[in-house]
Amino acid sequence: MAETSARLLLLLSLFQTGRAWPGTVLAERLEVSPRTMRRDIDRLRALGYPVHVTKGPGSAYRLDAGAKVPPLLFDDEQAIAVAVALQTAPATVAGLGEAAARALATVRQVMPARLRQRVDAVRVTSIENAWDLSAPPVDAGVLLALGTAVRNDEVLAFAYAGDPSPSIRVEPHHLAMWSGRWYLVAWDLGCSEWRTFRVDRITPYAPTGLRFTPRELPGADVTAFVFGQFDRGDVPGQWPCHGEVILDAPAPVVARWAPGGAVVEEVAPGRCRLALGAWSWAGLAALIGTFDCDIEVIGPPELTEACGQLARRYAAAAAGRRNAPAHP
Repeated sequence: MAETSARLLLLLSLFQTGRAWPGTVLAERLEVSPRTMRRDIDRLRALGYPVHVTKGPGSAYRLDAGAKVPPLLFDDEQAIAVAVALQTAPATVAGLGEAAARALATVRQVMPARLRQRVDAVRVTSIENAWDLSAPPVDAGVLLALGTAVRNDEVLAFAYAGDPSPSIRVEPHHLAMWSGRWYLVAWDLGCSEWRTFRVDRITPYAPTGLRFTPRELPGADVTAFVFGQFDRGDVPGQWPCHGEVILDAPAPVVARWAPGGAVVEEVAPGRCRLALGAWSWAGLAALIGTFDCDIEVIGPPELTEACGQLARRYAAAAAGRRNAPAHP
């Protein structure tokens, strides 16, 4: 009976996604035979859940629209996911600390004792990564406004820090988060091109109410598109030491692997300008060297000197290895 109840809870959890599930997939997820899966579906129907099935060889099951499912039906993995998400959300969204803590406490109270123990076992402390430049947490209200515009296919108007235009109008396509930074991927109506905007620099205006037909994103892959943006709106000057170089490497490659705070600009095919910062001049020079290509230092002089110091250290280290006596 306990195994049957657990399967019914898992079925309800799957149906809460709103999608239709092929019978073979449900049987695999429940780890039972198709016959047992159909019996479990009948049990749900007997409990009052309107499970609809499409007929034919590709039969699939789903809950009818409007069906009421008891809230907070979590399996073990979902409970842990909720606990982790609510504890880490304040690191990227401003003002969510207290709200996230209250939400976790509320969710915990209505969970069975076994799941409460699972949630209590996952205590998370977010620690800033010294190798990456932390982005300012975004405002929850701004995220809500942008997400609503994306969902409704509604033209969005906003002011953008650092842009001279008093108002930018875009067709918002997607919200994305990369390395702790939130981005809006959108079609800029002013310059007729796809762009990414840092959400922490956006101040939305009142909703426009103008609808649009979504365009096809280049490559149809949001991740690849964001990776390929050279200037992600970061500010390298926040580091104690910052400089600029020319690299004999493609800008998309450098932009993808550059740390937080880096700004990449293509200067020619296969060459780009990289501006970034670090905790020390030697650290900055070493970081630039990780791109494994020829380097031209633009400035400042401290970066040039640091490159020379590292060159001498590495040369000495290489010579030491060559001259070391062979082991018997």
